[in-house]
Amino acid sequence: MQTNRRKFLGIAFATAAFATIGATAASAATVEEIKAKGTLVVGIQGDNAPWGFVNTSGKQDGFDADIATLFAKQLGVKVEFQPLAVANRIPALTTGKVDILFATMAMTEERAKSIQYSKPYAANTISLYAAKADAVKAPADVAGWEIGVPKSSSQDKAVTDAVGSTATIRRFDDDAATIQSLISGQVKAVGGNQFYGQRLDAASAGTYERKIDFLKTYNGVGTRLGEKDWNEAANSFIDKIKASGELAAITKKWMGIDLPTFPESIPNIPFTAK
Repeated sequence: MQTNRRKFLGIAFATAAFATIGATAASAATVEEIKAKGTLVVGIQGDNAPWGFVNTSGKQDGFDADIATLFAKQLGVKVEFQPLAVANRIPALTTGKVDILFATMAMTEERAKSIQYSKPYAANTISLYAAKADAVKAPADVAGWEIGVPKSSSQDKAVTDAVGSTATIRRFDDDAATIQSLISGQVKAVGGNQFYGQRLDAASAGTYERKIDFLKTYNGVGTRLGEKDWNEAANSFIDKIKASGELAAITKKWMGIDLPTFPESIPNIPFTAK
C-alpha cells in the first residue's frame, strides 16, 4: 500500500508539474494579444543604476525604463515592470513570465542561442575596478586575486575569459551585491559596467578606480526565439527612436554621452528573427 501511495503521489506531482509548465509556456503572448490585453510586462533590472533601478518613490526608473515606456506607448498599452536578477532574465522571458526584456542585455553568442536580440540600442564597457592603492596595469597583475562579478552576466564572461585562469572569480546574485563585495572587502576587485565607478565613488569617495577595460558590448531588446512579431516590433521601434532623436536624448539624460555608433551586424548574433 505504501509503495502504491508513493507511485500515486509521484504521478500526481508529475502531472501537476507538467500542467504548471504547460500553463506557463502558454502564457507567452503575441504582440496583437498584448495590444488587446492593454498591458505589456517588461523584464528589467531593478538594482543596476542608471540602466534600471527602483527610485525613492518606489517606481522603476532609469535608461531601460524610459526606453520600455516609449515602446509600450508605441504599442498603445500600459507598461508593467518586472524587476529581475541577472541570472533570471532569460528564464523569465522564455517561460512567458515577461513579454519582453529591456534589461541591460549585453549581446553575446551564447545568449543568442536562447533568445532573439533586436538591433543594438545601447553600448557598454566592461572593466576591472579596484582600490586606487592597488597597482594594476595589465591582467597579469591580478593573479591570485579574488574578483567579484554578477553571475551569468557579461562581466562574468569577460572577466573569466581574461583572468579566470590566474584569479579566483566569485559570483554574486546581482550588481548591488557585487559592488558591496568590494566595499566590504570580500573581494579585491570587481568586474563592472561603465557606471560602477560612479556607484563605488558614491559609497566611498576617492577609494576606487577603473583599472583595465576588458570588453566593449552592445545591448539589445530580448524577445523569444522564432517570434517574428516581437522582433519586428522591437526593431521598427529602435529605428523610430533613433530617427526621432528620442534615443539620443535618453542616452544623454542617463549616461551623459552622445549616442554611440552601433554596428550593422555582430558575428553569430542575428538581429532579425528567422
